Amino acid sequence: MSESLLSLLSDQYLAALRLHLEPGHQANLQPAHALGTVAVNLRLETLDLAKLHEQALTRLLLPDCSPGARDEMSARAEVFFTEAIVPIEKTHRFAQAAGADLRHMQQRLGQRTLDLADSHRDLKQGITQRMTAEAELERSKRISGQLLQESRRLERQLKDLTRQIMAADEVERKKMSLQLHDDIGQTLLGIHVRLLTLKKQVATRHVGLTEEIATTQQLVESAVTNINQLAHEIGISHEP
Repeated sequence: MSESLLSLLSDQYLAALRLHLEPGHQANLQPAHALGTVAVNLRLETLDLAKLHEQALTRLLLPDCSPGARDEMSARAEVFFTEAIVPIEKTHRFAQAAGADLRHMQQRLGQRTLDLADSHRDLKQGITQRMTAEAELERSKRISGQLLQESRRLERQLKDLTRQIMAADEVERKKMSLQLHDDIGQTLLGIHVRLLTLKKQVATRHVGLTEEIATTQQLVESAVTNINQLAHEIGISHEP
């Protein structure tokens, strides 16, 4: 702030205070408030205005004033000064309120940052779990596909062996039938057990895969039925 502006404000303050202290003058504090507003615009603080007030009052309190008159003028001047600093004090209150709002906003921002960090961590965990589930699903599909291929291969083998049995003599047919019943039956039973285990693992998560496993189980069960029926038709009983 330039010295000229401060000097101008000092002169204006002296003139307004002199008028306010004149005997018989009707009290009007509007000039004091206006001077305080000017001080705010000039970015003066309460202490700066107090210095201007002290300088003005020193010039107005003449040495020949009686103690009573001096006390009365000081009291009236204090009222003037109190009104003059009102705009400055308001800016302080506004600043305090703004500071409180800023602190509150910072607290909310800090909490929001923590919430976002928690959400990010949950998201990463969810992605990891999903990737694990997808990998498990792919493994289950691969196993189910292998079992299905194995079941179909055994079914084709069964048909080929059936044709060989029908073309062989009775002794050879009995021997082949028993071997067919034991080997193929044991293999199909193993596939069936593996399908049951796989079905329990994925039953609650992958409906489509569960249906595929059920279809494979039906093929296995059908193959077992065909073996038993074939052995019965050609008169071969399987002794334990």
